[in-house]
Amino acid sequence: MGIKKVVVVGSGTMGSGIAQVCAQAGMDVVLYDVSQEMLD
Repeated sequence: MGIKKVVVVGSGTMGSGIAQVCAQAGMDVVLYDVSQEMLD
């Protein structure tokens, strides 16, 4: 059993980096931010 899905709150420098590493490792990633512009 391992981690299959990750939710990252905040898409700044750290959040986007964490999301990228997790996605490259094959995990499903959900990224939340208060600004839609940051997610685009």
